[in-house]
Amino acid sequence: MNDATASAKLTPTYAAWQLYICHACGYIYNEQEGDPDSGLLAGTRFADIPEDWACPLCGVTKADFELYVAPDLSAIQKSSASTHLATRRSVPGIVVVGAGKAGWQLVQNLRSQLPDTPITLVTACAGDVYDKPLLSVAMARQIQPLALVKETGSEAAARWQVRLLAHTQALHICTENRTLRTTQGPLRYADLVLAHGAEATLPAPLRADLCWRINHLQAYQRFQAALGHAPRHVAIVGAGLIGSELANDLALGGHRVTLIDTQARPLARWPADQAGEPLLAAWSGLPIHFIGAVHLQDLQRQGDQYRLHTSDGQTVLADQVIAATGLVTPTRLARSAGLAWQNGIAVDAQTLQTSVPHIYALGDCISVNGQSSRFIEPILRQAQTLTAALVSACQRPAQTTGSAEQPCVQPYAVRDAVVRVKTTSLPLSLH
Repeated sequence: MNDATASAKLTPTYAAWQLYICHACGYIYNEQEGDPDSGLLAGTRFADIPEDWACPLCGVTKADFELYVAPDLSAIQKSSASTHLATRRSVPGIVVVGAGKAGWQLVQNLRSQLPDTPITLVTACAGDVYDKPLLSVAMARQIQPLALVKETGSEAAARWQVRLLAHTQALHICTENRTLRTTQGPLRYADLVLAHGAEATLPAPLRADLCWRINHLQAYQRFQAALGHAPRHVAIVGAGLIGSELANDLALGGHRVTLIDTQARPLARWPADQAGEPLLAAWSGLPIHFIGAVHLQDLQRQGDQYRLHTSDGQTVLADQVIAATGLVTPTRLARSAGLAWQNGIAVDAQTLQTSVPHIYALGDCISVNGQSSRFIEPILRQAQTLTAALVSACQRPAQTTGSAEQPCVQPYAVRDAVVRVKTTSLPLSLH
């Protein structure tokens, strides 16, 4: 067999590798790479994976995956060559605020459909691409904070041919002239998308200068640096999903944890599942002390430590304090544009448009009929709906009457989510 024949025989095999995406967290299983950490060697076909295999990020089963077709980057880059970017920047295009899962997912979807449309991504952080679910399991898996970055913001921006304004705050929306005011100057937009997420609430007596709010990669990296390499005592206020996951991970990482909550058991948001008691039993061999049915009365700095007082008279001395007390949508941008508000930025399920034309939103910052869903799975469906709506909006001015085919917009539907709790001592699925 000559080299050409051998190459011809090998080509179909390599061309047939497929990708499968997790509905719950967006993890992509690549058949060519496999999942060596779970015992799946490179080249393991999805069909050959055991049914009890779990997603390495969120723990869902094989049944929660579906076939995924990645955008053709070569075609995108040919039609969006960097030599055209400078001239296109003066043309109002789509401006996206927020470089988390929602922002980057939308950018990828849009670029596959609109290769020539200018897209600008504004973010207060570096815009690095990472898997957020790993923040609450990284210590147990011995993943170093810097290793969580899958792709830097600048690398992702070059790959998807977008203009990235990193470390830039979005300050004000001027709807009259369609301008977003930022710390790097004003940006004109044809359409604006808010994907800035939600932030941790700080009920009194918690203060930002006394506790950590671990809701993104940069905060997690700073927290890890503050912990250092020696075992520490960490107090976590809030025993919901995030608080319980972080407590589990810190304890497995060698730290002592005091978990404080107003409810008598962890994960009390899901009373029908009665998950709190089994979780406490699973933690019995870990250095986790749970204090339930109390309120935090006072938090003060005391030398290099923090002193916490609870409503039942207990005192806790900790090296670090984490607030895991729920999420709330920031109001500044929505208020500046006069957007309708209902437990978040109110959007239309058909298009994810806000109450103001040319302004859309998705992710943790939105609500549909007053209902928010701050999990990763809805983001994938929201991005599909919003992409179709924006493609339709971008094509409309160039259409002649009845001549162009409109993209099919699949309305976003709020679903009852199955929440995967990554407490590895007792992984849970809650409804």
